[in-house]
Amino acid sequence: MTTLKEQQKIQEEFKERMNENELLNCMRCGFCLPTCPTYIESGYQELHSPRGRIALMKAVVDGLIEPDEDVERSLNMCLGCRACEPVCPSGVNYGHLLEEARDIINQNKKHSFSAKLIRNTVFKGIFPYQNRMRTLTNLLGIYQRSGVQKWMQKSGVMKALPEQLVTMEKVLPNVPARKKLNNRPNHLHPIGTKKKKVSFFSGCLMDTIFMGTNDATMKLLQMAGCEIVIPNSQSCCGALHAHSGEKNDAKKLAKKNIAAFEENEADYIITNAGGCGAFLSDYDHLLKDDPNWATRALAFSKKLKDISAILIELDFHKMELSLPPQVITYQDSCHLRNVMKTASEPRKLLQSIKGITYCEMNSADSCCGSAGIYNIIESEMSMKILDSKMIKVKQTEAKTIVTANPGCLLQMKLGIEREGLSRGMRAVHIADLLLEAAEKKP
Repeated sequence: MTTLKEQQKIQEEFKERMNENELLNCMRCGFCLPTCPTYIESGYQELHSPRGRIALMKAVVDGLIEPDEDVERSLNMCLGCRACEPVCPSGVNYGHLLEEARDIINQNKKHSFSAKLIRNTVFKGIFPYQNRMRTLTNLLGIYQRSGVQKWMQKSGVMKALPEQLVTMEKVLPNVPARKKLNNRPNHLHPIGTKKKKVSFFSGCLMDTIFMGTNDATMKLLQMAGCEIVIPNSQSCCGALHAHSGEKNDAKKLAKKNIAAFEENEADYIITNAGGCGAFLSDYDHLLKDDPNWATRALAFSKKLKDISAILIELDFHKMELSLPPQVITYQDSCHLRNVMKTASEPRKLLQSIKGITYCEMNSADSCCGSAGIYNIIESEMSMKILDSKMIKVKQTEAKTIVTANPGCLLQMKLGIEREGLSRGMRAVHIADLLLEAAEKKP
């Protein structure tokens, strides 16, 4: 609970920091309402819609309401999927408003000792340091390979945990051994004629828990004719920090990444995680008020491109790609679609694979409910959204659900488990599926 003194400080910073012109851009037309998962799943509560949240922000700025727990709850309930932005006739940058509001509240409220300890451990002690990420990931790998995981699952010990965490533990990918985690490439040559020189943003979770997908991505780039440079000094993108009200830490990570990638004169900076890619492409906004970094951030952001976009540009879809007969559907990464404006490219790649039947999912562009750590901290709403999504998945009769973001991938695997469909359905990252199709056996 925020104290009166904290509320007064928050209100002062709202007046000082919130972009009032952006707030006034919202015409309350309602175009955003049908696109907002929390508005729909909450029973059409205005409090949980984009225009409702903007109205709350504006009311705090104007001093009409206090920035109390109800305001904070409304902002925290938002997935941050930004599906409202493409349909907004006024072009309101809702995502930027949300991040700023969350940061103001988080930086001016007193957290409990346990909450502060967890936040400091995660945001300051682990994610900025890849070696620590690898150490933790290695512990997970030991847990998986040693037999402890199977014992925990069979013994019934896991029943003491929330059902969702138990299911999430089951769908985590198998983690490579520490030697493989440490032995990562920094320069790869193209297979065949060189067409482009690219830098690859390997990420933190992607280069540990999802290392296999990173390897598949780099192999695809090589097959498409790319020389690849992977800067060793790159770090976490900072999305988790910014979305959780730790904007200053996000800025530090942004500067570190910009400096790391400036060393390479690459045509593009390639990502394979929609959430990371969207935040990286927003570095120009994040650092717009820093005279020493604004221009550099803009140059960095302009080079960002998703793996599916560059593969289309380099005609990868015209290669011989094939898979055994199966029905495939695609779940959009919200940030890849709504921020990076990449939606047709993944579909074009999938439809180029011989042997498959592509079935477009109804509302594939709506959020699956993952949203970073949202499915952990707002599990009830997340599962409502996921259950609705799985109804649409089953309507396609697909055996393979393709995604373009690690959080979406785990969420769809979670949905498959919840529906009892794991024997006949799988979820896979598009990079892994494309490599499977490119390396098909005769």
